[in-house]
Amino acid sequence: MATTNEVEDGLKMIEELTTNAEQIQEQVLGQILKRNAGTEYLGRYLNSKTDKKLFKTNVPVVTYEDIKPYINRIANGETSNILLVEPVIEFYRSSGTSGGQPKWIPATADVSNLRTLFLTLLASVMNKNFGNLHQAGKRLEFMFTKQDTETPSGLKAVSATTSLYKDQGFRNNVSKFYTSPLEAIFCSDTNQSMYCQLLVGLVQRDEVVSVSSIFASVVLRAIKLLEDHWREFCSNISSGQISDWITDSGCRNALSLIMKPDPQLADSIRNVCSSKSWEGIIKKLWPKTKFIAAISTGVMSQYVETLKFYGGGLPLVSGVYASSEAYCGINLEPLTEPSNVSYTFLPNMAYFEFLPINKESLTMYQVDTEPVDLVHVELGQYYELLVTSYAGLYRYKVGDVLKVTGFHNSTPQFQFVERQNVILSVHTDKTTEEDLLKAVKEAKILLEPLGYISRGHTSYADTSSIPGHYVIFWELKEKEGNDGQVLDPKIMTECCYRMEESLGYIYGSNRKQNAIASLEIRVVKQGSFDALMDYYVSRGTSMTQYKTPSCINSQEAFNILDSNVIAKFFSPKTPM
Repeated sequence: MATTNEVEDGLKMIEELTTNAEQIQEQVLGQILKRNAGTEYLGRYLNSKTDKKLFKTNVPVVTYEDIKPYINRIANGETSNILLVEPVIEFYRSSGTSGGQPKWIPATADVSNLRTLFLTLLASVMNKNFGNLHQAGKRLEFMFTKQDTETPSGLKAVSATTSLYKDQGFRNNVSKFYTSPLEAIFCSDTNQSMYCQLLVGLVQRDEVVSVSSIFASVVLRAIKLLEDHWREFCSNISSGQISDWITDSGCRNALSLIMKPDPQLADSIRNVCSSKSWEGIIKKLWPKTKFIAAISTGVMSQYVETLKFYGGGLPLVSGVYASSEAYCGINLEPLTEPSNVSYTFLPNMAYFEFLPINKESLTMYQVDTEPVDLVHVELGQYYELLVTSYAGLYRYKVGDVLKVTGFHNSTPQFQFVERQNVILSVHTDKTTEEDLLKAVKEAKILLEPLGYISRGHTSYADTSSIPGHYVIFWELKEKEGNDGQVLDPKIMTECCYRMEESLGYIYGSNRKQNAIASLEIRVVKQGSFDALMDYYVSRGTSMTQYKTPSCINSQEAFNILDSNVIAKFFSPKTPM
C-alpha cells in the first residue's frame, strides 16, 4: 500500500527526472555502452569504445529483422556476449497481432527493476488524482496470462504482462488490491477466466473503485460477456454456486472460498441489468468506481465512444505508454480526454532517439536526417521512436509514430499517433492507421443520432477483382439493446461516402480515375470481433495485450469476419 510519503517521493522523482532529462539520458547511454561496448554486436561498430559520437555515427538504426539472428542465437543457448553482458532471464513475447509472428525481446533483471520503478511512479500520479485507491477498495481489473513457451536453451518466452503477473511482489499483493483471484488470472481458458473475474467483481461490487484492463477492447469484451450472461451471473450469486461449465479446478476452488448464497445481491444486480438501456451500466453496477483505466489511444480510440456509453460519465484513463521493448512514458494528467492524452517520457527508462517524420495530407514519410535526442525534439513535429535499452536493443525502431505536444520541465510529452506503416493500399494510395480512424469517426457522426455505437472495426484491401477496393468490417449495436437491427441503406451508403471523402486527395484522385473501386462497409453480427480476438488468442497472443488489428492480413482472420457479414453497403458516388 502506497503511503503519503511514497506518493510524494514518486512525484518528486518525476520532477527530478523531467528537469534533468538531458543529463540523465547521457548517463543512461553511458551506462549501456560501458557495459556492452565489448559485445559481439556493438564491438563491430565501437571497437569497445563508449563514445556517444561514435555510437551515433557507426551503430545503425535497425528493425527486429536485423537483430533477429542474434536473438535466435541467444535463444538457442549460445553463452558468449552476443548482444549484452547481463544474463537474459527470459524473453518478452510481443503480441504480434497486426504483423504476423510474435517477436522475442530479451529481458534482464534490470528490466524487471525498471518495471517496478515505472509502476511505482504511475501509482504516485494516480494517487495524486484519485486518492489512495488501496485504502478506498479494490480494482476490478481483467488480467490474463498465456502459457510460457520455452526456447532450446531453456529460457522462457512470455508476454510482458504474464511476466508481471508471475512476479512474486504482484502475487503477494493481488488479493489486497484486486478482486480477481490469482487462480482465475492464471486460468488457461480465457472465457472461464473472464467469467470468473467478472463474477467475483460482481460479488464484491461494493468494494470496486475502478474497472480496468490494459486495453479498452478487453473491458468491452467483459461487458459483452455480462450482457449475454447476466441472468447466469445472478443465478450463481443467488445460489452461491458456480456454473457447471466452469471446469478449471483452480477457478472452482478459489471461488468456493468467496461465493455464498446472496439472493439480495443477485436481485439488485438483476434490477440493474434488466434495464432497457445499458447506458452507464459500469457506474450502476459498481457505484464506488472512480474511473475506467484502459489504454484508449491509437487504435484503441475506436472504443472510446462505446466505453463512455457504458461508463456513465466515468473518466477514461490512459495511464501509460509502454511496449515489450521499453517502458517509455506516463500520462501525468489522467483526467484528460483520450483524444488529448500525452505521455511524458521518463529519461531513466532507456536511451531514446527520434527519427523526424514529415506529415502531409497523404501519409507520413521519414525525413532524410539523423535521429535527434529526447530533449531536442520540436513542438508539433512527428517522429518515429528509436530505443536503446539495457537489454540489448540498440537504435531499435519500435515502429510507433509520435507527435510532440508539449514539455513537462525539460522533457517532451508525446501523443501516440499510429504504428509506422501503411495499412491499406490497392494502387498508389497510402492509407495509414490514423487515416482509417479518422474516416470511421466521420461515418460514426451519421449513426449517432440513430442510437448506434460501435463494437469494433477493421479493414481489408480487396484486390480479388480489378480495380481493388477498401473493405471496412464494422460491428454495430443499438444503445437500447435491440440486436435485431435494421440498417437504413441510404444512411449506410452515405457512411461509405463520408469515409471516402475523408481519405484525402490521392485516394480521391484514384477513385476518379477508376483505379480504386467504391469503398465497401460490411456489417458483421454481434460477437464477431470477440471471435476475432479469440482467434488471435488461440494463435498465441495474450488477451491482456490484444489489440484489434487495423487491417486484416490473415486469411483465417478474414474468414471469421466475412462469414459473419449480415449486410453490405457501397459508396454511391466518387468523392469530391
